[in-house]
Amino acid sequence: MNKQELIAQVADISGLAKGDAVKAVESVFDVITAALKKGDEVRLVGFGTFSVSKRKASTGRNPRTGEEMTIKASNQPKFKPGKVLKDSVN
Repeated sequence: MNKQELIAQVADISGLAKGDAVKAVESVFDVITAALKKGDEVRLVGFGTFSVSKRKASTGRNPRTGEEMTIKASNQPKFKPGKVLKDSVN
């Protein structure tokens, strides 16, 4: 399912107009993104938890040349599914 299909499903299930469903879905994404940028965690009980994990700088190799290169430290978004979500797909 892609973003447009998600919006269509939200509109159908909720009874919202498609334009309102677009605003709702975009707003949810924006709120989650803003919270993660601040370093906060977004915990949706039964669904899962969005968080940020910090990756340390490391040394890697260029696959073409074999030359060593430094991979800089970064923040990575992470999602851990909740028990209800895990149970519903099994």
